[in-house]
Amino acid sequence: MKRRTLLQHLAISPGAVLLTQAVQTTQAKTGGTNVENLQKNWKSYLAEDADVALVTEPLNYSEEKWKEMLTPQQYEILRREGTERPFHSPLNGEKRPGVYVCTGCSLPLFTSAMKFDSGTGWPSFFTTIPGAFETKKDFKLIWPRTEYHCARCKGHHGHVFNDGPPPTGERWCNNGAALRFIHKA
Repeated sequence: MKRRTLLQHLAISPGAVLLTQAVQTTQAKTGGTNVENLQKNWKSYLAEDADVALVTEPLNYSEEKWKEMLTPQQYEILRREGTERPFHSPLNGEKRPGVYVCTGCSLPLFTSAMKFDSGTGWPSFFTTIPGAFETKKDFKLIWPRTEYHCARCKGHHGHVFNDGPPPTGERWCNNGAALRFIHKA
């Protein structure tokens, strides 16, 4: 019996090795991305001297104050739910390590490790920093979309779609003018 058990284990071993290799190949392709760890350890992408907001207590500024603080394009996007033209944001090509924060209130929203090139013309991310956004349904184009807003300043950032890459399958499509990138040198 021991010989039969040994032969069965030897027969199974090549399959186990192939399965292990397949898992390792998949992890290598996705960067071994564990979304929970990425979200939990997002501060490792933040520069030491970064000027960011680490609380999500709502800001209650007047529209006049927002107009003073923001550029016309930022105001149109963040406060009036506008959309910038595709392929016009310099953040599309940003590949350095760092954190993307809201231009309205400096709340950290995404890390560089969450970003991917969607080919859509807007900075895109497959997940977010936990607690960064609130979502709602948007029917502006007749069919429902999920719109997201900054949890702190309530500024409009974009829409989330279910056509993103692994590991989440999500594409958080963000207006570049609504983001400020903080490079971790």
